[in-house]
Amino acid sequence: MKSRYELREEYKQKKYKMGVFQIRNSNNNRIFVSCSLDLDAIWHAQKLQLDIGIHSNSELQKDWNEFGSGNFCFEILEILEQNDDKPREFKKELKSLEERIVEELQPFENRGYNRKKK
Repeated sequence: MKSRYELREEYKQKKYKMGVFQIRNSNNNRIFVSCSLDLDAIWHAQKLQLDIGIHSNSELQKDWNEFGSGNFCFEILEILEQNDDKPREFKKELKSLEERIVEELQPFENRGYNRKKK
């Protein structure tokens, strides 16, 4: 059995799939674009928030309540590759990648749930 120290070190070394994702409403094709340091876990977290009615995006929450979870799908748009050769600021890189994709897709108003930055 591994010690707490070994488990902690193993956890620190684990690589997560990071990147940008979207939640798409198949009824009206509106999308919500965001990023995550753990793409494998984020869908469950987003779905849980939507299911219990506490998602931070009120428009997405409203449509989730109206159309139901079966009308939404989770899609990974881009994965941030991790290389071992140098330390990186993954949060900063993810935010930059998200901003680029939001700029391309323009998921605002009738096209999506994101809010324009002022």
